[in-house]
Amino acid sequence: MLKRIISPLAFLFFAWIIVSNEDAKTIIAGIAIFLIGMHYMEDGFKLFSGGTLELVLEKFTSSTPKAIGTGFLATAVVQSSSLVSVIIISFLSAELIGLTQAVGVVFGANIGTTTTAWLVSSFGLKIKIAQYALPMLIFGVVMQFSRQNAYKGLGSVLIGLGFIFLGIAYMKDGFETMKDGLDLAEYAMQGYLGVFVYILFGAVATVVIQSSSATMAIIITALASGQIDYINALSLAIGANVGTTVTAVLGALASNRNGKRLAVAHFIFNIVTGIVAVMLIYQLQALVERLAPMLAIASDDYAMKLALFHTIFNVLGVLVVTPFIGRMVRYLETLFRTREEGRGNVKYLTYEVMEIPAAALAAIRKETVHLYDKSMEAIVHAMNLHRHDIFSDAEAARIVERSRETIRIDIDQVYQQEIKHLYGEIIRYSSISQGYMDETGNQEIYELRLAARHIVEAVKDIRELQKNLNFYAKSNNDDIVDSYNQLRVELVSVLRKIQEIRHFEGDEEEVLTQIETQKESSRESETLMNQRIDGLIRDNRIDSYTASSLINDIGFTRSISKKLLKCAVILWVRDDEIKELGDEYEYE
Repeated sequence: MLKRIISPLAFLFFAWIIVSNEDAKTIIAGIAIFLIGMHYMEDGFKLFSGGTLELVLEKFTSSTPKAIGTGFLATAVVQSSSLVSVIIISFLSAELIGLTQAVGVVFGANIGTTTTAWLVSSFGLKIKIAQYALPMLIFGVVMQFSRQNAYKGLGSVLIGLGFIFLGIAYMKDGFETMKDGLDLAEYAMQGYLGVFVYILFGAVATVVIQSSSATMAIIITALASGQIDYINALSLAIGANVGTTVTAVLGALASNRNGKRLAVAHFIFNIVTGIVAVMLIYQLQALVERLAPMLAIASDDYAMKLALFHTIFNVLGVLVVTPFIGRMVRYLETLFRTREEGRGNVKYLTYEVMEIPAAALAAIRKETVHLYDKSMEAIVHAMNLHRHDIFSDAEAARIVERSRETIRIDIDQVYQQEIKHLYGEIIRYSSISQGYMDETGNQEIYELRLAARHIVEAVKDIRELQKNLNFYAKSNNDDIVDSYNQLRVELVSVLRKIQEIRHFEGDEEEVLTQIETQKESSRESETLMNQRIDGLIRDNRIDSYTASSLINDIGFTRSISKKLLKCAVILWVRDDEIKELGDEYEYE
């Protein structure tokens, strides 16, 4: 009840401020336009990069220094640490990178956000930046009509830059006119009391605006117009960094456990950095004064000095925390662990990151492999065998001969409660992801969905085969028992071959050769089995009813083998030309 009252009252109070104060209206409009620009730039780089950003973040994070450098450069270019964080969380979820590399990228992204301060202090305050905003908006809108994603993305980036420049100009004008009626510098506070008070202001402003870049733009424009004192501006910058911890935590609430772990890493980094900066604020101020002349920064250019201070204490934070990344990661991995999840739950599909094509494709592929593993376990148990026996060095016929006990497994229940749910989630996730894919990505999704369908159909086939396997295993007719044992031997051979293919690290053409060899072996096995049945019927060693059941089950065995081998080609042969070559040798 209280929340329902507070929200409308807060909105009305906010509206009253905007209506009653022209200067506040101009500043708030500038903030709003700036935030719109950040949003357009983020969306634009998703399209404009064409997967380049994702590729860079995946390939150049093999070590902590590389991860930090990559995070810095990526954030400096796209001007959005949130976009970089989303991509990193998606890669982490799809296991394309490890938690150590992800933490390094986040640390680097924190340094990358300082480039916004340099942009505002260097260009936004020294030239009439609004003059450049309108051409950018015009060309950006024109490019939005293009059918090519790259041009649309570039158009969004231009629109974003235009709005950012326009927002800075509005904030600058608002603070300059406000000085005539209200001088906030009169309320400047000295000493550590002022430091803590303004840190709180900066943190609250960042939590409300949900953008440390926008907060820094406000601080710099207010400082340049003389509305706030220099030392208080330094405190506000520290507060803006601290405030992003709340933003990260709020953003991670709906994320998966990897996203939550990264949010904790972000929180630890910013809190440690904030503490160090507060303890050394006057020493860092003195360092800025010493470095400023070396960087050709004028003695009275406090906006540029603030940008330099912002960069120095973020770099200092990285230097302080980086040696402890290993310990931090070990601690993070102990967090957000859950009890054994439902066996039919997905492991890699996270809906908050499906807009990143590379990560979405990797997640779908890994989830399809997860589906295969679950289904393979069900298939093995339906044959009254165990995986450790199948993948041992023992001869397949001997393993089958020794396995005389029935394994109690309800394949229909496993299918309904686990396999079907996983398959449905893959279909749902891939259908939504297709909206963000190009033609190549959509083709890969189609193949992965086809592989998932083959897996599910193989489970349905083993469900039918299991009935007769268990029934005839108790038969006194050795010919029937031997025939069904032969079917199990055939499936063991196929599963073993797929396991070899899965872990094969050589030439993929060799993989295709192995698959074709196994297909030929399965065809020959089917022919021999049918010939054997014909002989048993002629010799009256089995009746027609049993013979018809056995013939049907040979068909199910062939179907399972065929579908699993097709699935193996899709999942573990990545070269498209080799895949096409394999399609020429399909089963008849």
